[in-house]
Amino acid sequence: MSEMTMVWSGRILSALFVLFMLGASVAPKLGGMAVATDSMRQLGWPDGYVVMIGLIELACVILYVFPKTSVLGAVLMMGLLGGAMATQIRVGNPLFSHVLFSIYLGLFMWGGLWLRDPALRALFPWRVA
Repeated sequence: MSEMTMVWSGRILSALFVLFMLGASVAPKLGGMAVATDSMRQLGWPDGYVVMIGLIELACVILYVFPKTSVLGAVLMMGLLGGAMATQIRVGNPLFSHVLFSIYLGLFMWGGLWLRDPALRALFPWRVA
């Protein structure tokens, strides 16, 4: 795969991740939508944490978008996704649809970043043995 193809594939994956996070997670939380507060209540989170978690997600996404801070944003987002996964485990939700969803998102996020960032590809090379 050419360098240009990898970079554009990474940009597309990253854009899809960012749009998903903004549309499915950040906007409902910051918009005070019932779906966000109801979901958080079902997971055992008090109402007062919805906006704060939405703001943290937004900060991570913003850091992820800019090339100079993209790795920091990805690391912080993985921490957030790890907390989401722990919450899903704590309430006993199904493994593949709920618990591992954070892993799926993280792989998508890191895959996009790996494809668009040559320095990250050099740090974690793809090896065919």
